[in-house]
Amino acid sequence: MAKYLIRVAYTPEAWAAMVNEPQNRYELVKPAVESLGGKFEAAWFAFGEDDLVGIIDMPGNVDAAAFAVGVAAKGAVKKLTTTPLLTIEEGVEVMRRAQKVAYRPPTQAPAAVR
Repeated sequence: MAKYLIRVAYTPEAWAAMVNEPQNRYELVKPAVESLGGKFEAAWFAFGEDDLVGIIDMPGNVDAAAFAVGVAAKGAVKKLTTTPLLTIEEGVEVMRRAQKVAYRPPTQAPAAVR
């Protein structure tokens, strides 16, 4: 399974509802992740740019995207960012493969002819 970092910022209305009735968002969101074949590893409330951060395991990108779209569609979040995570071993393999990339960067265009 692939791992994803999720970052959430709630709407003021969502915060008002949670202040009115405090709740463990990890326990309430876990079934949504599981409904797509995933596992919610951990979550933390935060302050600053993000209100909640978490790590989820999902079968793949389509399932992770479906989770993000499904949550966003409910209207309680003003931002939900999903970042695919690579293991250190995968990162090293990326570096190895990057050595073979046949890419030529743009060069300065020739001066215009007058």
